[in-house]
Amino acid sequence: MPGIRKTDIFIPSGEEAETAFARTTDLAVGAHPDDVELMAVHGILACYGREDRAFSAVVLSNGAGSPRNGKFQDFSDRQMAEARMKEQKKAAIIGEYAAVVQMGFSSRAVTDPDHSGLTEELAELIRKMRPRTMYIHNPADRHLTHVAACMRAIEALLSLDPADRPERLYGCEIWRSLDWMEEKDRTILDTSGYEQLKAELIRAHRSQVEGGKRYDRASEGRQRANATFLASHRTDRMSAAACAVDLTPVLSGADVEDYITGAIDRFREDVVRKIRSVRRG
Repeated sequence: MPGIRKTDIFIPSGEEAETAFARTTDLAVGAHPDDVELMAVHGILACYGREDRAFSAVVLSNGAGSPRNGKFQDFSDRQMAEARMKEQKKAAIIGEYAAVVQMGFSSRAVTDPDHSGLTEELAELIRKMRPRTMYIHNPADRHLTHVAACMRAIEALLSLDPADRPERLYGCEIWRSLDWMEEKDRTILDTSGYEQLKAELIRAHRSQVEGGKRYDRASEGRQRANATFLASHRTDRMSAAACAVDLTPVLSGADVEDYITGAIDRFREDVVRKIRSVRRG
């Protein structure tokens, strides 16, 4: 959408951006406003109220094309983008983020593999922050823009010197749960507690929650379900959990396509093995 591209850097504390970037220990890169609060709550909670850790977020697209209803149903794409930017800032205040950078690209730009400018800008932001842990979308997500955001983040990371890359890289779930993965292929992130905070983070995105998508309820339900259905033969060890795929090996040379399809193949093998072990004939 012409004229809508604008990068916005918001520092809730009011400190200098470079200072906020430098103290970032945990970073999430999301495709749209609200993705960070849905997929990276583990990182938000890990840093909340801490002096020794700080969470920051980068949002690639402006979210202008999101579905809308109620008071938002007549919003133009430009109005929706402006509303979502404000909502993301509110979430950053609630979650006590060090920084939130909204790059303002269109979804089309995010999904364009030849849009080198996006990747270069993202790489520079990561280089300035040098987080120890990063949360990105996972490559098996059902949403194309989420898969593209995952790839842009990986490309940005691989363009950096190894010393500037995170120690841990998680691919997180939104538009396709990751509970299908074999136990050895998935990482369980404890998101227990802070129920009010988690709800407020998502409800900050009023255009989505009040506009017809109850992400607040869905996110809580998924996390509770993950915790309970984690293991069938032991009692619950946490009250809420997020499933993720550890993508750290991709930073050391593993091909992301081979890496995720390997997990898919192991899932298929497990399904086939179980069926064959109990079927007749």
